[in-house]
Amino acid sequence: MFTTHTPEEAGNEKHDIFLCHKMSYFCGLTVEEVKQVTGMPDNHFNHSLAALRFAKLANGVSKLHGHVSRALWSKYENICPIISITNAQNWKYWADKQMYRYMDENNDAAYDDRKKYLKKRAFEIVADQTGKIFDPNIFTIVWARRFAGYKRASLITTAEERFEKLLSDKKRPVQIIWGGKPYPVDHPAISEFNQLVHLSKNYKNISVVIGYELGLSKRLKQSADCWLNNPRVPREASGTSGMTAAMNGAVNVSTDDGWIPEFINNGINGFVVPKGDYANMAVHEQDEYDLNYLYEILENQVLPMYYENYPAWRNVMKNGMKDVRYQFDSNRMANEYYELLYR
Repeated sequence: MFTTHTPEEAGNEKHDIFLCHKMSYFCGLTVEEVKQVTGMPDNHFNHSLAALRFAKLANGVSKLHGHVSRALWSKYENICPIISITNAQNWKYWADKQMYRYMDENNDAAYDDRKKYLKKRAFEIVADQTGKIFDPNIFTIVWARRFAGYKRASLITTAEERFEKLLSDKKRPVQIIWGGKPYPVDHPAISEFNQLVHLSKNYKNISVVIGYELGLSKRLKQSADCWLNNPRVPREASGTSGMTAAMNGAVNVSTDDGWIPEFINNGINGFVVPKGDYANMAVHEQDEYDLNYLYEILENQVLPMYYENYPAWRNVMKNGMKDVRYQFDSNRMANEYYELLYR
C-alpha cells in the first residue's frame, strides 16, 4: 500500500541512484537490478514512481487529490490504482468542547462569550511575541500554516489599495495574524515570511507570530473569526488546518482546493472562491482571479454579515462546527484506511 501526499514536485523526491545505492538504500540489490525491477532506466531514482509500481493499491488524501494524482501519474506505465481517503483531524484534541456544549444547548450568549474569551486568551500570545494589543471584539483574519509558495501567504497583501482600505476601515475594522514557519532552505518562503514581518511593522492591526507547534496552532485557530486559506488550485493535496479551525468556531474562507470541495457549502458553513478555468490561466492570471474573488467575498459577504447580522454569522460558525465534527474526524479516516486500503 502507498499513500501519495502531494502533487508538488518537491514532495515527490528523485535522487541520484548511485547515491541511494551508496547509502544502502536498496537492501543489497545492484543498481542494474534496481533499474530492472522499478522500470526506471535512467540514473534518477523516483521514489513515488517506485512506490506506485510496487504497491497493489495507493491513495490520495482528498477526493480532488485522488483525481489530480490519477491524472498526474497516468503518463507512466504499470501504476497501481489510486483511490482517495480524505485526511482528517482528531476532534477530541482540537475542538473547544465548551463551544460545542453551548451550541448543543442553544445558549448563544455563552457561545459568543466563550469565543470572545478564546480570542482574548490567544491575543496574549500575540502581545508577548509582537507587543501589539488586539481587540477580541474586532473581526480577526488568521493565515497560519507551513509557509510554502503555492499556499500564497501574502496573496491578500498584493492588492495594495484594497488591502489598505481593508485595514483602515473604521466602520468594519479588521485584524490580521499570520503565523507559521518555512522550511530551512526554502528561500522564497523565507523571503515571503520576512516581507510580512516588515509589512506588519507599519500597522497596529497586523501581527506575524513565529512558530506553528501544536499549542500555538490551537490558540491561533481559537483566535480566528476567519480562517484564510488560499492555495493555488489544485496544488494543495488536502490541507487540514481549516478542519481544526472550524472545530473552534472559525469560519473558512478558501479557494476550492484540497478537502474544501468536500466541506464548504458556500455562505452556509464557510465561503469559497468559485473555481476558474485554471488550466488555461497563467500563474499570475490565476493569482489575480483568486485575489479579486477573495476581496469580493470579504468586502461584500463576510464583513457585512459579521458586523451587521451577527446571528447569521453565528449560524455559519455553528454549521461549520457541525459539518466538520464527524466527516473530518480522524476516527472516520482511520476506519477508511482499514476498510478501503489495508484490509
